[in-house]
Amino acid sequence: MKITPNQYSTMASQASPSSKTFKNISLAFLSGGIICTIGQILQNVYMNVGMEKKDASTLVSVTLIAIGAFLTAIKVYDNIAKHAGAGTILPITGFANAMVSPAMEFKTEGHILGLGAKMFLISGPVIVFGIIASIVYGIIVYMFNLY
Repeated sequence: MKITPNQYSTMASQASPSSKTFKNISLAFLSGGIICTIGQILQNVYMNVGMEKKDASTLVSVTLIAIGAFLTAIKVYDNIAKHAGAGTILPITGFANAMVSPAMEFKTEGHILGLGAKMFLISGPVIVFGIIASIVYGIIVYMFNLY
């Protein structure tokens, strides 16, 4: 039996669940906004105890990474991400989750072959392509003296 493209399209749309685009976008916006608000609150607290803005910003990044890694390790971050969506992936806490999740999954294989080898399974390509993109961008800026 040969199916025409129109018949296939009809069958696929009937079998596919409807997308809750507005709900997903709203939850992603709210959850990402909450994470960023927490970061801003942390920066204000760090600056109020006497830190310079640059140092406070660095400490905020480190703190959010630590919180994201901790919540991933105790299996809470994935439950939050299941409901909140992309808003938990894009901030720096999503990077921490991408580092810790594979490491936790393969920890039974030992510290070196499990935790160490699998830690960069998801985030490794992101780091590599980020470095390559920054080098290319730096060369372009240098060649055209944009700064």
